[in-house]
Amino acid sequence: MSNPFVQIVEPLDPKQPLKKFFNLSKLEDVRYARLPFSIRILLEAAIRNCDEFLVKKGDVENILNWKVMQHKNVEVPFKPARVILQDFTGVPAVVDFAAMRDAVKKLGGDPEKINPICPADLVIDHSIQVDFNRQPDSLQKNQDLEFERNKERFEFLKWGSQAFTNLRIIPPGSGIIHQVNLEYLARVVMDQDGYYYPDSVVGTDSHTTMIDGLGVLGWGVGGIEAEAVMLGQPISMVLPEVVGYKLVGNPQPLVTSTDIVLTITKHLRQVGVVGKFVEFFGPGVAQLSIADRATIANMCPEYGATAAYFPVDDISIGYLVQTGRDKEKVMCTKRYLEAVGMLRDFTNSSQDPDFTQVVELDLHTVVPCCSGPKRPQDKVAVSDMKKDFETCLGAKQGFKGFQIAPDRHNSIMKFNFEGHDFELAHGSVVIAAITSCTNTSNPSVMLGAGLLAKKAVEAGLTVKPYIKTSLSPGSGVVTYYLRESGVMHYLSQLGFDVVGYGCMTCIGNSGPLPESVVEAITQGDLVAVGVLSGNRNFEGRVHPNTRANYLASPPLVIAYAIAGTIRIDFEKEPLGINASGKKIFLKDIWPTRNEIQAVERQFVIPGMFKEVYEKIETVNKAWNALDAPSDKLYTWNPKSTYIKSPPFFDGLTLGLQTPKTIEGAYVLLSFGDSVTTDHISPAGNIARNSPAARYLTSRGLTPREFNSYGSRRGNDAVMARGTFANIRLVNKFIDKQGPQTIHFPSGETLDVFDAAERYKQAGHPLIVLAGKEYGAGSSRDWAAKGPFLLGVKAVLAESYERIHRSNLVGMGVIPLQYLPGEDAGTLGLTGRERYTIIIPENLKPQMNVQIKLDTGKTFNAIMRFDTDVELTYFHNGGILNYMIRKMAS
Repeated sequence: MSNPFVQIVEPLDPKQPLKKFFNLSKLEDVRYARLPFSIRILLEAAIRNCDEFLVKKGDVENILNWKVMQHKNVEVPFKPARVILQDFTGVPAVVDFAAMRDAVKKLGGDPEKINPICPADLVIDHSIQVDFNRQPDSLQKNQDLEFERNKERFEFLKWGSQAFTNLRIIPPGSGIIHQVNLEYLARVVMDQDGYYYPDSVVGTDSHTTMIDGLGVLGWGVGGIEAEAVMLGQPISMVLPEVVGYKLVGNPQPLVTSTDIVLTITKHLRQVGVVGKFVEFFGPGVAQLSIADRATIANMCPEYGATAAYFPVDDISIGYLVQTGRDKEKVMCTKRYLEAVGMLRDFTNSSQDPDFTQVVELDLHTVVPCCSGPKRPQDKVAVSDMKKDFETCLGAKQGFKGFQIAPDRHNSIMKFNFEGHDFELAHGSVVIAAITSCTNTSNPSVMLGAGLLAKKAVEAGLTVKPYIKTSLSPGSGVVTYYLRESGVMHYLSQLGFDVVGYGCMTCIGNSGPLPESVVEAITQGDLVAVGVLSGNRNFEGRVHPNTRANYLASPPLVIAYAIAGTIRIDFEKEPLGINASGKKIFLKDIWPTRNEIQAVERQFVIPGMFKEVYEKIETVNKAWNALDAPSDKLYTWNPKSTYIKSPPFFDGLTLGLQTPKTIEGAYVLLSFGDSVTTDHISPAGNIARNSPAARYLTSRGLTPREFNSYGSRRGNDAVMARGTFANIRLVNKFIDKQGPQTIHFPSGETLDVFDAAERYKQAGHPLIVLAGKEYGAGSSRDWAAKGPFLLGVKAVLAESYERIHRSNLVGMGVIPLQYLPGEDAGTLGLTGRERYTIIIPENLKPQMNVQIKLDTGKTFNAIMRFDTDVELTYFHNGGILNYMIRKMAS
């Protein structure tokens, strides 16, 4: 071994001399004991992978010296133990791998060099939709339709699992990626190639952070970056600051983990943790189960941090046993963590490490709450929900406003559904979904919902039949304990039948609403409501017809479904009146913490986890029956509308081309703040009047066969047309919401794709102007690939979401940032100018570059290539081009 730290390698157990580990305690460096536990994992990975090439001894010293170096913008490499993907991001990753094999072969290299070195798991969970609900066979019908729509994609993924080593596919119908990771895939400590070391993971889904709740350091990265990690490249990251989040006190009896995470999300948004790690500590952590911690870690992207880490403690070890992990391996895990000083006791303050900053939350101050109507950080106490929504109705159009005229606040639309007359108003609930790994991974809130349903049914309460109710658990274990505890029957009676095992409503796969409901909403211009137990509620994400969407705990989802409206004060108004004329209030049916815990102790047992996960890779008969080709190079089908060889590597040569100044670029779009990846590259339904729809129609497809944008991420022709296709897009050039822009040479208003095509045909480069938090939301690589294909050469924004900036870099699109104190307003930019961006020969990380306008104005902006490695990618035209050249040379 050429590793300079080989002297600290020793066996964990003298009886097993071939099973070794790097004993960090033998560094005999006092700085180690003061490091945050999350930074210790970065340090161990750097020491173990130190080869004086990709990882150098100086990198190890920088991490050890974290207390000083955290403020100095120091770049360090990190090689995670695993990569995890879901199918929306996994399909384009496998498409890229297949295309990279073709490119390497064309350049004279060995195509089989394109192969995952780092173990990768791909969980198929994003394809199933809520097409059917409130039927005994909804689950089977939805799964059948999922296979009918996605057979081609699934065959391609099955080819990938056979063509590439180290790539394991978890078939559809198994559960949600992060819950499967928590309950089954996560090791906590890896035992591989003769070494023990901390489990760590990066994933092509921003909520990969959920696994931080178990003590596995993980976060979301762009699909492009994940592909490089799979090929053995380390992640190049700026050594992060670590905010210590101290939890004290005990939660109140009626408070759920959902209430806690929504409170933390709002708090940390106010603190400002973008680009930082958050590490939880304090005696309050010991009051939280692993499921509670995972709920809090899951919403890390919503408060903007890179990771939200809970170090491993005895409760973590107990969870491994509870979920059916091998007991001998669990004991080995504990022994390793003790040996390297990574086992935490949250009640022992002498273990508290140094932090960049400490903030505190008393859990006793948390009250039941929701978040919305358009952003997850906009927390509203349940007691204020009615008043807050009514304020939002009349407020100016924005994150907390719908700008409905005062005389229309009480508008009512009558409609008929299944032969009965009903009424809809502003605030009427039309979608109520218990969905998302954020909450379905947590037995306390799921059983709480089940017990509330039981009491509601027994009290004579019902849910109106037009409300689209659904239950989409994150794993089969949830159904198992809901059934065994006797509450599933009551959930079904209220319309919350299991409709599928996947993300579903949380990612916009909510399926259609009844036509009469849509007609009433549209004709009345109503602000209809979706209530979901998810983690994101951005405008246009959940459903096109629900302008207001609130995140809530599973019990509250049911409560609002029964009420039928968000305009209710639960403390003063009844949920409903039963057949006997008795008023039933929420407090009458809300289960106590003790009730929930008693049921959880009895019914959430290791045997369930073992039984479900032992057969997870073989239980899906439809998947087993798929026939996939066995060739190492993929045979592209020119007739396919799902899988297409992308044009990213067309004309690629081994030699580098010098980056050139961007001359006379037009502005394709001009945005304000918080433009999300959902706005840039929507995942949901393909509108019938969109460029993507016109393309699919020209290929002989009917609207019923369009499927979603997310399912078609393996086809660049669809995805380029779907870029900036969100119906709620707000472009400053246009006076109404919609996916359109002005083509300045002609003055015509066109669909964004059509305008970009005109610019491209005329040889004009494009840029995008934006405000703060550009690219917030999901880690969606098509939000960078799409603009690249439209001809966007650069984005000029006030700030970026971390993953999206990385994705832009990965595609060779320049992320430019206004200088501090400057923005489009202060500089007097209208977006109608033409922009020349001067690219100097000798580029340096975060250097200022000059921008000249055709008006004669000149100003500077920061070129957000943050590290030397990112500049290397830019010189290569992107990270994948870099990897191809490396493999082919």
